[in-house]
Amino acid sequence: MRMTRYGIVAASMLGLSASAAWADVTLGIMIDTNPESIASFDAVSKAYSEKHPDVTFDVEQRAGGSEGDNIVKTRLATGEMPDIFQYNSGSLFQALKPEQTIADLSDLPSAAGILDTFKKVVSASDGHVRGIPFGPAMGGGIFYNRKIYAELGLQPPKTWADFIANNQKIKAAGKVALAQTYGTTWTSQIFVLADFFNVQSEVPNFAKDYTANKVKYATTPAALRGFEHVEEVAKAGFFNEDFGAATFDDGMRMVSTGEAAHYPSLTFGIGNIQQNFPDDLQDVGFFAVPGNDAAKNGLTIWMPAALYLSAKAEHLEEAKKFLDFVASKEGCELMAKAVPSGPYLIKGCELPKDVPQAVSDMLPYFETEGRAGPALEFLSPVKGPALEQIAVEVGTGIRSAKDAAALYDQDVEKQAKQLGLPNW
Repeated sequence: MRMTRYGIVAASMLGLSASAAWADVTLGIMIDTNPESIASFDAVSKAYSEKHPDVTFDVEQRAGGSEGDNIVKTRLATGEMPDIFQYNSGSLFQALKPEQTIADLSDLPSAAGILDTFKKVVSASDGHVRGIPFGPAMGGGIFYNRKIYAELGLQPPKTWADFIANNQKIKAAGKVALAQTYGTTWTSQIFVLADFFNVQSEVPNFAKDYTANKVKYATTPAALRGFEHVEEVAKAGFFNEDFGAATFDDGMRMVSTGEAAHYPSLTFGIGNIQQNFPDDLQDVGFFAVPGNDAAKNGLTIWMPAALYLSAKAEHLEEAKKFLDFVASKEGCELMAKAVPSGPYLIKGCELPKDVPQAVSDMLPYFETEGRAGPALEFLSPVKGPALEQIAVEVGTGIRSAKDAAALYDQDVEKQAKQLGLPNW
């Protein structure tokens, strides 16, 4: 899908003709289909066009998950990437060979305001920053329906055993305990990836040793536990009947409207609720994937996605000017107003005071020392591309948790060798 409308909107607002606004530069943009991505880009591109009516945007939307990964890699390899594209930060960014395919953004005036924690996950091996934050930092965990919890007298769990007990009570009450949406395959990974805070709590050197090929998922009990979680909730019969075909949109609908009590996801799902079920927004809460020790309960966090500039961009300098605006405090606050679903990583950029309930639930993890830590993909460049398919096999009973972990260890080995990491 393509949209080429912001220049015309700006022209109308400024009293210019459409032909005058359509002149000079049209920047090609690729973003994903997530409502939060669309809302963020709408906010900053409209504002930029009002300031620069000679600049318009040709926006292309791509799929998420492994399909989106393949689109980005193919377009970069063939030289057909638009000027600017949105993609993950961290390990998936490193797999793009950024030194060759992505332009250096270290000299942007606004780069000084980007927090160092984000710069680290968009810096290539040469140390140069190649991306700017696009959207808020996110938590990986479990959305829950607050009305169902109130009806059944439940409390957000801080241990996995408490979470399972809550699900059992919900199932006994005749309700869907846990929405799963394997029709959107990336959603199958959450119990594995979002459990990493708990892994790190038990095995502090896991990320370093994992990168050095000294530890494996299958042979590290704390890491294997994420796969075991998928297996346990599947065998317990907590899922919706159509879990194999249901999509991410279905999952967000179910937890928002009370069709299901829980839905594991990343917190960017808040944008989906804001767009599709605004009347239910305050009925949805959020908590981290619980571990074994309530005293060590904490949140696995994801750095925001980034906007990158293709090394072969047709409009390199104009694209840099736009990215400089997006990474400024002004640009950040426009995104924060449009998408108030998590903290932003630009100095001085604050969320509005009135935020959704799920955001209120998430922020204390960020604000309390020792209660939040980055996902493995931001601590190690090693991430296998087949995890979502492997997790689906566990959730559908095709493969055991232990066999799945061993298969994923093989999957990451291919990635590590492609990156040329030592000891692989």
